[in-house]
Amino acid sequence: MIFFAWFILSLAFANFTVSLVNLLAFHYLPEGSLDHEPLISVLIPARDEERNIHKILSDLGQIPYRNLQILVYNDQSSDNTGDVVREFERNDPRISLLPGKPLPAHWTGKNHACHQLALGAKGEYYLFLDADVRIRENLINNAISRMRKENLTLLSIFPVQIMETLGAKISIPLMNWILLSLLPMPFIRRSKRPSLAAANGQFMLFPAVIYKQFRFHEAFKEHRVEDMVIIRLLKKKGQNVDTFLGSSDISCSMYDRLGQAIEGFTKNIFLFFGNSVLVTILYALLITLAPVFIFVYLTVYAWIVYAVLIILMRLNISVASRQPVIQNLGYLVPQQIVLLFIIGKAVYNRLSGKLIWKGRNVLDI
Repeated sequence: MIFFAWFILSLAFANFTVSLVNLLAFHYLPEGSLDHEPLISVLIPARDEERNIHKILSDLGQIPYRNLQILVYNDQSSDNTGDVVREFERNDPRISLLPGKPLPAHWTGKNHACHQLALGAKGEYYLFLDADVRIRENLINNAISRMRKENLTLLSIFPVQIMETLGAKISIPLMNWILLSLLPMPFIRRSKRPSLAAANGQFMLFPAVIYKQFRFHEAFKEHRVEDMVIIRLLKKKGQNVDTFLGSSDISCSMYDRLGQAIEGFTKNIFLFFGNSVLVTILYALLITLAPVFIFVYLTVYAWIVYAVLIILMRLNISVASRQPVIQNLGYLVPQQIVLLFIIGKAVYNRLSGKLIWKGRNVLDI
């Protein structure tokens, strides 16, 4: 048990080191310039998004980059999403609303929506955005510039997360916490290993020629976490890819309610750990019981070192993610509890074969 306690302490040091690398790497999308504006197809899948869709369409109407084709796929919404988009469509000729079709068998809703959007895209680049994303300033210009400079076939961004409710504050930081303590972000670009990859479907930019070659959303039509499998496929093919942390020019309000966040994260929690249920459970139990093992089997000084490493790791991740430091430290214990609940719910969903998301069972495909 003493050896196991030392192993846990070593793991905490490794997580802290990764978080420090991600902080010091300053892995944000750099400023760039273009000699001309190629046509960008902005592709937005939307299902029951009347609360959000007007915000992203307003943002797209105000940014300096003007050569846009903006397609919104109304995925059989039960609210007024279509009416909101049609109002924008009347005032901006770049915007088009695509009516949703019945979801075919063996497709996830989002993959089908993105596939339909791609079929109508005419741009030199395809930019897939979630409806709850907000963009500002020169984000698209900088993304295209970076893609061309580095010859990328995929550029993705993890937006800054807006957290206004208690449920959001004790759940949403988990995504960045897991990501930035396990994966050094610069390795996504520099390493050829597919396992060292992460992408975010909230912002995914492809050259049209690459997308047409692979038809990603059709190829992975049954996959619930298409962003991760897409970037890993491209790395396997030897393609250049990169994923950045968001800064002031991109943000997102993923979830307001705790229950909504838990259901959302259960769709992809296992993929962070090689899609292994066992590894996910063991990791969660390990970091949960770590303070007890170290306190019982090592010295009080070792426990203090462990506590300092955890606090510094959370501080590094909060700063790198542009999240409130004191808030994340204050909610450290509730976030840990929510993580256990997410994993438990994900295991239950997998055993029962049922996970309802926006009115559809995404496990029944």
